[in-house]
Amino acid sequence: MTRLSVNINKVATIRNARGGNNPDVIKVAMDCERFGADGITVHPRPDERHIRRADVPLLKNAVTTEFNIEGYPSRDFIDLVLSVKPTQVTLVPDSPAQITSNAGWDTISKLDFLTDVVGAFRTAGIRTSIFVDADRRFVEYAAKAGADRVELYTEPYASAYPSDPEKAVAPFVTAAEAARECGLGLNAGHDLSLVNLRFLKERIPWIDEVSIGHALICDALYLGLEETIKQYRKCIQ
Repeated sequence: MTRLSVNINKVATIRNARGGNNPDVIKVAMDCERFGADGITVHPRPDERHIRRADVPLLKNAVTTEFNIEGYPSRDFIDLVLSVKPTQVTLVPDSPAQITSNAGWDTISKLDFLTDVVGAFRTAGIRTSIFVDADRRFVEYAAKAGADRVELYTEPYASAYPSDPEKAVAPFVTAAEAARECGLGLNAGHDLSLVNLRFLKERIPWIDEVSIGHALICDALYLGLEETIKQYRKCIQ
C-alpha cells in the first residue's frame, strides 16, 4: 500500500502571514489524519517562514500516524530530529535561502557526510530517507550511505508529464527499480498532483509513500480538505 503523507508547510505559511494561530497547524494535522492521511510531513527551515521549531514537538505529540521531518542536516536540524524522534527523517540538500527543494543529493560526492548523518539517525531508531534525483547511481550510493529509503524528486516528472507521460516517467521507473534492487524503501515527492499522481503510481506500484503539500493545499481551497485527501488517496489505491 502506498501511503499519503500530507505536508502542512503551506498551512503554517498562512498562519504566519497574520500572526496568531489561525489556522491552527496542530488541528489541521489532526484533521488530515481524521480525513484519511497516512502521515504528516513538515520541513522546518532556519528562517521559520512556515513550520517553526516550536511546532515540531507539538506535532510529534499530536500525530498518531507517521510523522516525517525533512530538511538539510545542519547541526541544529540534527539536534531537533534526535530530540523529537519522528517516524522518519528525510534529508534534503536545500540551502537556507531556497524557496523550495529543487534538486536531490549528489550521494556520490557527499557519501561520507551522508553516511555519518544517517548513522546518527539510525542509531536513534529513526527511519532515514535521502532525497535524490531519478538517477540510478545516486540511488545506489544512498544505499551505501546506509539509508532505509530514498525519496525521488519528482518535479521533472511533473513538468514533463503533460507533453509525454511515458517519457516523463521512464527515468523514475529506472531509479525505482534500482531502489528495489538495493533493498531500499521508496518515497516520492514534489509537484505531485491529482493530474499526475495516478499515472506515477500505476507505473511504480511499489512506492511506499508520497509526500504532497503545495498542490494538495491548493486543491483544498476549491474542494475542501476532506474531499481533497479522499481524491489523493484514490489516486494511489
